[in-house]
Amino acid sequence: MIPTHIDCWQMTEPGTLTQTRVPMPSLQAGEALVEVKGCGVCHTDISYFYMGVPTEHKPPLTLGHEISGVVVAGPADLIGKEVIVPAVMPCNECEICKSGRANRCLSQKMPGNSLGIYGGFASHIPVPAADLCIVGDRGGVPLEHLSVVADAVTTPYQAGVRGRIGPGDRVVVVGAAGGVGSFMTQVAKGMGASTVIGIDVNEDKLKTMLNYGADFTINPRGKTNKEVKEAIKAYCKEQNIPSNYGWKIFEVTGVKAGQELALSLLSFVGTLVIVGYGTDETSYMLSRLMAFDAELIGTWGCPPHAYPKVLEMCLDGRIELGAFVETRPMSQIQQVFEAAHHGKLAKRVILTPDFN
Repeated sequence: MIPTHIDCWQMTEPGTLTQTRVPMPSLQAGEALVEVKGCGVCHTDISYFYMGVPTEHKPPLTLGHEISGVVVAGPADLIGKEVIVPAVMPCNECEICKSGRANRCLSQKMPGNSLGIYGGFASHIPVPAADLCIVGDRGGVPLEHLSVVADAVTTPYQAGVRGRIGPGDRVVVVGAAGGVGSFMTQVAKGMGASTVIGIDVNEDKLKTMLNYGADFTINPRGKTNKEVKEAIKAYCKEQNIPSNYGWKIFEVTGVKAGQELALSLLSFVGTLVIVGYGTDETSYMLSRLMAFDAELIGTWGCPPHAYPKVLEMCLDGRIELGAFVETRPMSQIQQVFEAAHHGKLAKRVILTPDFN
């Protein structure tokens, strides 16, 4: 039975969350209603809530875009299916979509931002049915854990696609132990990179990444960029691999120090992919790109058609989820937001609805 309302936590204005109910909307043609089983808390949510980053749909609205759940209404062939709701849902009709870059569709819809008032910190969400990723046999992986596929894992995957990671590649991940960086590290190894160097200031988490894709780690705290480069050079000498050309660098922190470090590591025929979001400006002599014959690439989200590939990586063991996530009841959303804002979360938190 479909309820007459959606229970949700609305951001009524930046900095204010309110538990409320909104009327259950009538589904439009091509839409499905998903009962939310889990919604991950992302830095983007924190940016909307604390940092003044504007949402496309003005408050009040429900935040949350890392969503897994079960289809309870909509197309008959989807009823009862466990699904992941993509964080970015394109129109699939425009020139950008048809060119193969649907992840940057200018008419895209994103839960908790541009999908009307609807987001994942709720009991249900209406979404375009065509973009849903059907889970199928998930083995022993909890459905709520798969919510983070929608952004925390698919964004690194798309970054890897943009950076053309392949067998034998040499990769550096700046921010390798963070909520997205830990998956970027695993994705790089899962896509075939032979060497993955992880860089992060969180020493404990960084050591953990040696078990999840990183071959060598560096804590840059207290080190100059030159000293970090020297540490990489020394490791490469030990491993008998080149240190000054062909590296693919993924900047995941979004902070100025991380971006400046990543830029300093870019060298001959190398690639730098910007994954993390930040508002600080960073200067760089563009002629270095010319001299290095290097590439500087942006990446945004992930097209829905790639989700099944990422899901497969999460289910076949190439990407570990359980060690990097934890679930908490959605009623703790305010405490979780506050902890996330102050960098006090050890793992990516997935909120599970507990409105009843």
